[in-house]
Amino acid sequence: MSTYDRLYVAYLYYFNDQRDYFECHEVMEELWLEEGRSPLYQGLLQVAVGLYHHANGNVSGSIKLFSAGLDKLAPYPADTLGIDLERLIRDSGEYLNKLMRVEQEPFAPYDLTIQILDDELGELLAKLKLNPPGHNEEEIHD
Repeated sequence: MSTYDRLYVAYLYYFNDQRDYFECHEVMEELWLEEGRSPLYQGLLQVAVGLYHHANGNVSGSIKLFSAGLDKLAPYPADTLGIDLERLIRDSGEYLNKLMRVEQEPFAPYDLTIQILDDELGELLAKLKLNPPGHNEEEIHD
């Protein structure tokens, strides 16, 4: 049996492979609710939504979500859930700093990548890429 929840693997697939931050939100919100509203999962969700908001022109929403996400991720170890969380925090912090200066120094939205550290997690992602998850409209809520 896998150490990683299927929804977590799907989140990473949508984040790193598809760059679909809305779907990241959908799958991670489901996991967050199932797992008792973990601040770690919520922080990961908020980083994805921060990217989503910036890509859709909502800079203030992006700043709010990145800030909240970084606050929630900060207490966790550098290597958490098979990913380089320290790098994600650093990259997200740099993105947030750019957002804070966006009026003086505009920049186009860009993607972040979550570095996978655990081989098992990497294998699960590779398998998911071979058989991508279907999009079920009935599961979307908000």
